[in-house]
Amino acid sequence: MSIKDLYTSGFRDRNKSHFASIVRVALSDHQIVDAEKVFLDRLANNLDITEEEYNEILENPMAYPINPPTTYNSRLERLFDLTRMVYVDLDVEEQQVNMLEKIGIGLGFSPENVKYIVDKALTLIANGVSDVDDFSQEIKNLNR
Repeated sequence: MSIKDLYTSGFRDRNKSHFASIVRVALSDHQIVDAEKVFLDRLANNLDITEEEYNEILENPMAYPINPPTTYNSRLERLFDLTRMVYVDLDVEEQQVNMLEKIGIGLGFSPENVKYIVDKALTLIANGVSDVDDFSQEIKNLNR
């Protein structure tokens, strides 16, 4: 039995949905630069996205709905990956930030404070936070 057989279809669907969200951020400026491609390749491997799924998602990421996580920690983990995609090429563009905010709402962050959370997430990544646990803790500290 392969490792893929151990995953439930729901788990795989969530991974594809998450990957598609990251592709949306990468494509929000209408191009995927080399650094973004490297990031996507590595993430696809980590999420167990097949080459066929990868190509389908790249072709039409909007075909995959945002599948919001049920826990706050999972939302923060996804936000971490999404925010890292924005900074992968060191060129933060307004379209990417807007897409990140839209996806943030889809992930379950409140529309009233999504801009604040996304701004904080971008600041953390810009300041070199590279660990999801540190990132999550800093975002959680916003609510105190």
